[in-house]
Amino acid sequence: MLDQSQRTAVLELHRERHGIRAIARALHLSRGAVRDVLAAGTAVVPTLARPEKADPYVDDIRALYASCKGNLVRVHEELRARGARLSYPALTGFCRRHGIGTDPITPAGAYHFDPGVEMQHDTSPHRVTIGGQVRVMQTASLVLCYSRLIYIQIYPRFTRFWCKVFLTDALQAIGGACATCMIDNTHVVVLRGTGAEMVPVPEMAAFAERFGFTFRAHEKGDVNRSARVERPFDFIDHNFLAGRTFADWADLNRQAIAWCDRVNATFTRHLHASRRDLFAVERPQLTPLPVWVPAVYQLHHRIVDTAAYVHVDRTRYSVPLSLIGRRVEVRDAKTTIEIFQGPRLVAAHAKVLDGVHGCVTAPAHRPRRGEPRPPREPLPDEVALLRLEPQLASYVTALKSHAAGRVPRVLRRLLGMVRDYPRAPLLAAVQAAADYGLYDLDRLERMVLQRIAHDYFVVPPAGEDDDDR
Repeated sequence: MLDQSQRTAVLELHRERHGIRAIARALHLSRGAVRDVLAAGTAVVPTLARPEKADPYVDDIRALYASCKGNLVRVHEELRARGARLSYPALTGFCRRHGIGTDPITPAGAYHFDPGVEMQHDTSPHRVTIGGQVRVMQTASLVLCYSRLIYIQIYPRFTRFWCKVFLTDALQAIGGACATCMIDNTHVVVLRGTGAEMVPVPEMAAFAERFGFTFRAHEKGDVNRSARVERPFDFIDHNFLAGRTFADWADLNRQAIAWCDRVNATFTRHLHASRRDLFAVERPQLTPLPVWVPAVYQLHHRIVDTAAYVHVDRTRYSVPLSLIGRRVEVRDAKTTIEIFQGPRLVAAHAKVLDGVHGCVTAPAHRPRRGEPRPPREPLPDEVALLRLEPQLASYVTALKSHAAGRVPRVLRRLLGMVRDYPRAPLLAAVQAAADYGLYDLDRLERMVLQRIAHDYFVVPPAGEDDDDR
């Protein structure tokens, strides 16, 4: 079939009084094709109106599509059973042309971003080889929408704490923040709602306010809205992570930063510049960083166990022996574990990111071989216990020797019994328990309750009324 330009040329040559044979020879067409165009008298390509085999069954096809739950294979089988003579490709083509079971094609559209207006943040799981072991990790990415400048880091998991760590590092590396941070509808940031109705967690909203930006979530199903940050994940998987192995977490994220620097400095054909060149235009429009950026950490309160360790995320960290049984404050940061007693730093350790029941011991927290251990200070509960009842000193000493690993807990319970129960039955029960070598506090408490019931809750004789009493 001749296209519109060929038909226009035939009509133009005919108006110049060229013959059919000359027109056909000049345009390399057949004389019959030239005659058809001249007979039509227009350059518009005619529409072929051919009847389709499925036209008589259009109503049946629509009804069967609904009853067969959209399965065109079943629709074809039912039509054949009713005598229709059409192939499965003919059926699918007919449904496609008539919009049966298919949504109309809509253009993807595009988003235009001015410098400093928006940045996009998202995460994606990837397989990473660390120390010879393949592990599934979370890759966090931040992309500036105008310049496409990218910053990535990889973490063993991605929680609210790691989100704040990543964004703090990313914004410090970039040197500022865009006015808006577009995110997926992730529970790490979102308190409730989706899209424009999203309400961020107050903790994350306060974090964003510190750096001068606001979180926004794209509408549910609008996959093109976060394309700036979604598209590089495939590039990260097939370029940065492909064929690379890493010694540890520090080596992994060190190489990630070096890779980002290399990618940002590379000329990109569709941008007609490098990301660094475009970032030079965008940087003056960024919101500057605050004068002081505080360190991001999680705060835990722990009681030092009898081996002088505190437990944080399946790993034990040592403290000085003098802190056994005392309450301390643990600041769990990105790479360090800092332990405070009140305002004073008493221990600091390198953080173990993927330890499973590990143990980190500082040599300064343990006496040298042959050196006697420093005397332990009595626990606060023990001091309070002996201040209330000095007569329990010998029983407390024996109880501590029988409660290995549970000394703070048993002392706390005995102190509660001293505060709750009358003095006389308690001391009598403790004396009896010491005579028989009983150091089970459940048994001791039952003995105290038996004496209280006998001495304080006397049942009157049968037949005695209230007036007699």
